[in-house]
Amino acid sequence: MDKPLANPYRGDFLAWSGVCGFIGSGGGGGAISPHSHCAIQLVLGAPGGLRVQFGRRGEWVACAAALVPSRATHTIDVTGCDMSVVLFIEPETPEGKALTARLQGRLEVLGAEVVGEAARRVEHAWRVEKSRAEVNAICARLIEDISKTAPRQPSDPRVLAAVEYLRERVDQSVSLPEVAKVANLSADRFRHLFVEETGMPLRTYVLWRRLLHVWTLLSAGETLSSAAHAAGFADSAHLSRTARTMFGLPPSVLQMKGPLSERELAREPHFA
Repeated sequence: MDKPLANPYRGDFLAWSGVCGFIGSGGGGGAISPHSHCAIQLVLGAPGGLRVQFGRRGEWVACAAALVPSRATHTIDVTGCDMSVVLFIEPETPEGKALTARLQGRLEVLGAEVVGEAARRVEHAWRVEKSRAEVNAICARLIEDISKTAPRQPSDPRVLAAVEYLRERVDQSVSLPEVAKVANLSADRFRHLFVEETGMPLRTYVLWRRLLHVWTLLSAGETLSSAAHAAGFADSAHLSRTARTMFGLPPSVLQMKGPLSERELAREPHFA
């Protein structure tokens, strides 16, 4: 029989437009396997203890935080951290484009002078305030500060109509011409306008919405299989392959049970 982990991971899933990730404590399983994904990764550990390896045989580097470029093989070890935050930034967003140009395929280590104050604030918002909105806001501001970009939300009414259409059909297959018709645009014009407004191609945006929906359902107590189907994945194996591509980990080990999820579950009405 496997022994229980001495310091099991306990955390929450985070998501907003173009970014998702995890905040948690523990990590008794040790470093995850080397992997790569399409997202740019920002990882920080507080008050210390974070280690990052770039490449399959690179040297382990101790740091306060690190930026990992898109599609770069890497791994992280957060077992020495009281709290860790791992954020995945979509490369097509303004922040992602700025960071891609800055990193040029290289790992960048960030010092405590860059992330220390944000780490203290986000830990308080997570552990004490238990406010998802505040945690997201602090993390979003940190990404904006590091990437030197301004926040941007879709404002074109045609794109907003398309976004609402997609949200109502998160569990369904949709095509570019179908959504373009909702916006009263040609497929080609809509494709360019959607990227311009959201920072993401339509296909990537749909994937983000589905993954966000999965972890919302998991946090509410749904099983992995039911959450996968409800979010439009063929089955849990399809979801697992997608999550490994995006995060380097399967969703089966990322079912969140942190302070944010516990508070939200406690607020839900219970019926006899």
